[in-house]
Amino acid sequence: MCDLPRPASIVLTCTGLAVLRPPSMTPEDPLSRLSLIKAVLGPILRLMFHPRVEGAENIPGSGPVILAGNHLTFIDSMILPLVTDRPVYFIGKDEYVTGKGLKGRLMAWFFTGVGMIPVDRDGANGGVAALMTGRRVLEEGKLFGIYPEGTRSPDGRLYRGRTGIARLTLMTGAPVVPFAMIGTDRLQPGGAGLPRPGRVTVRFGEPMEFSRYEGMDRDRYVLRAVTDSVMTEVMRLSGQEYVDMYATKAKAA
Repeated sequence: MCDLPRPASIVLTCTGLAVLRPPSMTPEDPLSRLSLIKAVLGPILRLMFHPRVEGAENIPGSGPVILAGNHLTFIDSMILPLVTDRPVYFIGKDEYVTGKGLKGRLMAWFFTGVGMIPVDRDGANGGVAALMTGRRVLEEGKLFGIYPEGTRSPDGRLYRGRTGIARLTLMTGAPVVPFAMIGTDRLQPGGAGLPRPGRVTVRFGEPMEFSRYEGMDRDRYVLRAVTDSVMTEVMRLSGQEYVDMYATKAKAA
């Protein structure tokens, strides 16, 4: 039997997929954990990372939106929710909310508070669970963040995107706002240990829509074309070198 953390919204359990609604949090709710986290950690992160946010006006103020960007290091998922006005929901490893002791409870409180939805992505149904999670969030008109590479870059370069991003935008009609994390890998090399103080830039591009491919979410050529279009824009925003292979394969080499 699995013990599931109370804050979790959608979790792939030992016996199957449990799909619940994401928690209701808005920036205007002063009692929400997100507002509290932003109020407490926002000044600390600004002091440590001096974040420069470019193109935030490209994120629509309402309706379903997919934020798709590069993934350099662990702190990417801490910074992104704190630099957007709207709450961002995103997939995260279930191990982030199942840790033991005070550290584990604090991590669970923080990550579920900023919108992380824990999914066991290593299980047999991990990919399906992640896709269903994103679709549910978008169908509720929320902001869903995704790293198309599927994992952190092993060397700071941008790797080939997984087609889940294309499936989501074609199934839901949600526009894709590409974004780039710049400098986080220099502050936390390898994603381990405490990050160093320094400058971080988060750059958002203009919304991309793919309505011309409506109803073609099962065509693998269309899925690849849409995914590559998004990754090309992420590459332009980040200035990273592109590698036409999956990051997971590079890590395994």
